[in-house]
Amino acid sequence: MDNFRFVLDVNLIGTIDLVRSCLPHLTIVEPQGPDGDRGVVIMVSSAAAFEGQSGQVAYSASKGAVVSMTLPMARDLSRYGIRVMTLAPSMFDSAMTEKLSDKVKQSLLKSMEYPKRPGQPSEFAEVVRACITSSMLNGEVIRLDGASRMPARL
Repeated sequence: MDNFRFVLDVNLIGTIDLVRSCLPHLTIVEPQGPDGDRGVVIMVSSAAAFEGQSGQVAYSASKGAVVSMTLPMARDLSRYGIRVMTLAPSMFDSAMTEKLSDKVKQSLLKSMEYPKRPGQPSEFAEVVRACITSSMLNGEVIRLDGASRMPARL
């Protein structure tokens, strides 16, 4: 239970605490444009929220909870002109994935359809930018996974 709580504390409680801490600042922003936009909250989940692997119960649960918060949070914050989006990436080049063994990386790459490579930080940033600039993106989860579906086991 200690490990389970730790993962939930980092991935779920940490996410909602950061959002909670930022909202007072967003709600006082001068409304922009014809719709009165004040900004967008962009949370990060994972492909594991949809098809976690063996041994990922806590991680999948924590990332699935972030996915589940997206629409109700968007509804709650709509009165302030604040939108909410969640991004659910699969394998991306990052400091964390650099630490994975070659065997694990190769297994993950086999599950990717196209492109058959890890995502790049610039590709993640492009989607973040789209979430910021398109007012119609609200209350939705976007998978960034190259059509991959994680296998049950590596």
